[in-house]
Amino acid sequence: MSELPIHAVLPDCLAALAQPGAAVLVAPPGAGKTTAVAPALLGQPWCTGQIILLSPRRVAARAAAERMAEALGEKAGETIGYLTRLDSRRSARTRVLVMTEAIFVATILDDPELAGTSAVLFDEAHERHLDSDLGLALAIECREVLRPDLRLCVMSATIDGVRFAGLLGGAPVIESEGRAYPLAIRWLGSAPEKRLDDAVSSAVLTAWREEQGDILVFLPGVGEIGRVQTQLAEKLPAALVLPLHGQCEPAAQRAAIRRDSDGRRRVVLATAIAETSLTLDGVSVVVDAGLSRRAEFDRAAGVTRLVTHRASRAAAAQRAGRAARQGPGVAYRLWEEAAHPGRPEFDPPEIQTSDLAPLTLSLASWGSDDPAALAWLDAPPPPSVAAARAKLQALGALEPRPGGEGWQITAFGRAIASLPMEPSQAAMVLRGAALGEAETAARLALLMQEKALGGRSEDLSQRLSRWNGERHSRADASRKLAGGWARRAQALAGAPAGPAVQVPPAVLLALGYPEMLARRRDARGETWLSAGGRGYILDPASPLASSEWLVIGDAQGQAKGARILAGLTLSSTEIEAWLHERIERRSVLRWNDEEGRVEARLERRIGAITLASGPDPSPDPSAIRAFLLDRVRATGLSLVPFGAGAHALLKRARYARVEALAEEALLADLEAWLAPLLTRRLDALDACALHQALRDRLAWDDQQRLDRLAPPEFISPAGTRHAIDYEDEGGPSVEVRVQALFGLDRHPDFGDPPQPLLLKLTSPAGRPLQATRDLPGFWRGSWRDVQRDMKGRYPRHRWPDEPWRENPSLKTRNAFEASKRS
Repeated sequence: MSELPIHAVLPDCLAALAQPGAAVLVAPPGAGKTTAVAPALLGQPWCTGQIILLSPRRVAARAAAERMAEALGEKAGETIGYLTRLDSRRSARTRVLVMTEAIFVATILDDPELAGTSAVLFDEAHERHLDSDLGLALAIECREVLRPDLRLCVMSATIDGVRFAGLLGGAPVIESEGRAYPLAIRWLGSAPEKRLDDAVSSAVLTAWREEQGDILVFLPGVGEIGRVQTQLAEKLPAALVLPLHGQCEPAAQRAAIRRDSDGRRRVVLATAIAETSLTLDGVSVVVDAGLSRRAEFDRAAGVTRLVTHRASRAAAAQRAGRAARQGPGVAYRLWEEAAHPGRPEFDPPEIQTSDLAPLTLSLASWGSDDPAALAWLDAPPPPSVAAARAKLQALGALEPRPGGEGWQITAFGRAIASLPMEPSQAAMVLRGAALGEAETAARLALLMQEKALGGRSEDLSQRLSRWNGERHSRADASRKLAGGWARRAQALAGAPAGPAVQVPPAVLLALGYPEMLARRRDARGETWLSAGGRGYILDPASPLASSEWLVIGDAQGQAKGARILAGLTLSSTEIEAWLHERIERRSVLRWNDEEGRVEARLERRIGAITLASGPDPSPDPSAIRAFLLDRVRATGLSLVPFGAGAHALLKRARYARVEALAEEALLADLEAWLAPLLTRRLDALDACALHQALRDRLAWDDQQRLDRLAPPEFISPAGTRHAIDYEDEGGPSVEVRVQALFGLDRHPDFGDPPQPLLLKLTSPAGRPLQATRDLPGFWRGSWRDVQRDMKGRYPRHRWPDEPWRENPSLKTRNAFEASKRS
């Protein structure tokens, strides 16, 4: 192998791995870390076993292994091998095994000691894939607990070396200068009026005219690659236009990576797969659309969706660096230089945005139900972990530990964890195997993972049929992979090799995704309701739209109105025949606002979907009481039809701060005072019974406090009784005829501390005269004006000059004098 920049620091790296046995290697693109470090370890005294080199993608893993093998004058599969899901080359001679991060997680879960492995190298760790973070956390714990002799090396070009060094117990950080070739940046600016395909094609044509060498184009996804490829095939007939993404055949991927053997100039259209690890021979020009498409889990919708973002500054630097790997290069960027600092510095780690059900199940299989106990650069977010646990519990993969402290994996969960796929897919394959349909279920799982298999139809049955008939290497390899899964599932499930009765594929899909069973809500098949309670949208022109039922296999978009991208149709008959155990018959209670009562209905349901509904003639009285109590809790006491007496009691209690009748206390104890009185109608409650139920809550001390601080009425000197209004805007008040207060020269008060009662004084006819909180002041002040007016209006009544000295009475003057004489 020719001299590479990384060779200058290899001695430091070898020394660090010899003692203390861990290192962080920071090396720029093109330094050679991917292909030079692992072979250099083979001659070390401690390296008696295999070296595992982790690569973030299948294409990069295969390319790295082939390049290292070529440097040794061998073919892949001899000293250097690789292991990916659809392709592998290894033998008994293999010492360096390049594998994807997901396969490493499965490997260490199956063999926590990593027997026969001397070192694990984590390449391109800065990409922060979920499996990379998980694999590193498990490897660190393996090293700490089981294998102190295991060597670990974290490698990247843009890594935060200090943080990773901390995870590795203070491992040394080794930096390589790298090989610096001149790199020019051309800022083309954005063109919002243009379609992305047109803008990228135009930029490629410009680069083709003005530059030399092969061109690498970064696009966000496979769809954009196909459209740009169609345009360039027409506009650049002399160019070799090649796609490069994870769904390409291995031969097509090799063609995109290596120079054309006939010397033709190439345009390679790639996703982010080409950002790191790969060196594309002959590329000296990069055209970057500036976009990145990432999978993000929507907890509200329960689906993982692809979201297009602006590429981060770190990603843009990696992409531009592809042009200067082998010599001077130039990068064309389809955005403005002034806007570049506004891009995020890094892409977020997947652990913050992904569905954590696979990670949570892996940890449970590892024996840990507390993610915080492991070493993470960024710990899994607790809400995402909680959502993952709920999903796994629904699948039957997790259960609470005895005593309720923490979670533990079930036997079915261990079977799920042993299959290399997402938990819901694994559950589908295992349950399919129990029905003798392991092969079909496994192929469905692979179809959901490999979007290009069997074409692009939204109907998974069409894709399955087409894939079953395809005869090419990728189809053969994928069928072989699915067959291996099926045999493993059959062994785990103890299932027959074939079904007694053929099971519809849609039923198999529903066994893993019960919440994704959906029913059409309109005649056009545009809107759908799932058993999980979410709404979905489907193109009415889709072949799925005419079905009444389908099981959703893939959906993209926000929680409200996610678009269905793939699914399988099924009939009501198939649901009744195969999914009858999921159909529940239950009594459902609803509140009828117009009639003010509870309605009870019997429903047959699958999750949120109602199959049939009718009146329930004999609902459970306790359920009705619980329903009404919940409604009162949610709405408040205003829903309870208190009579006048109960309302007055509650007013007094609020004024006197008697906690037993406070709204919070009453709502907290509805079962004790309200539940015994309930029927199906709140408006049928007996007002007297409600009043008594409230009074029964008052202890003797409460009653004394209530009567002392908030008496129900005011008794005048004349002996008349007047209800006190505790909700008056001016404070507690009472309306009383002024003659009833004769003889009173001290204003009435109550409460603690004492406060004056607002007296609303009236004439003998009950007309308002004046309101006062100072009766002595009123007698000696404005009473004179009232006296003159009253003498003219009511001459038959007494209107003394000093009313505080008079005997109180409501009688006329003559009647009063007559009563005195008698």
